[in-house]
Amino acid sequence: MRQDDGVTDRDAVPLDPAAMRKQYRAEGLAENDLAATPVEQFARWFKQAAAEAHLFEPNAMIVSTADADGRPSSRTVLLKQFDEQGFVFFTNYDSRKARDLAENPYVSLLFPWHAMARQVIVTGVARRTGRDETAAYFRTRPHGSQLGAWASAQSAVVATRADLDASYAELAARYPEGEQVPVPPHWGGFRVAPRTVEFWQGRENRLHDRLRYAAEQDGSWRVERLSP
Repeated sequence: MRQDDGVTDRDAVPLDPAAMRKQYRAEGLAENDLAATPVEQFARWFKQAAAEAHLFEPNAMIVSTADADGRPSSRTVLLKQFDEQGFVFFTNYDSRKARDLAENPYVSLLFPWHAMARQVIVTGVARRTGRDETAAYFRTRPHGSQLGAWASAQSAVVATRADLDASYAELAARYPEGEQVPVPPHWGGFRVAPRTVEFWQGRENRLHDRLRYAAEQDGSWRVERLSP
């Protein structure tokens, strides 16, 4: 260790991403292992990620959108509900993702469960949830999170952190703990109705299993295997 700055020689050497390799699990995913619908299969894997593997925030997903000109953007969002109608998340309707979805409703969701060598990739169409559904979920949020939905003009430029904190403090004074916070009119949910759902299981030698459900016109699902 150099005495001048407390940096070890190992710390001083840049890490080489190309040299980082992990051998993924041997057990795979076969077609006859799958549930009848992608949502049923997602529920199985989600339970394993949350209750068995105890992954940190297994409901965290990367939401990718594109604007009317096809320029993409991605961010991590928390899944709050899923059923046969789709996957639901909540956001500020003035945010970049919501503006993108207003122009181009096609969206991709990625659940990166790295610790299990698994991914789930959903593609589909996003539609706003109804106000009753939005209000019901908003009431379950912690008081501070309810205030935060008002305090932040999500994706807009803010001059300083102090300005954001001042906005929150003003709201906290107006709506103290225990007092009902109204649902912001600019805040709500999106439900992503899936068109395809891919279940990716890492395998040895990079010969991964990739099984994808694709929606048919009659409402049924076709399962297809993709090359890794």
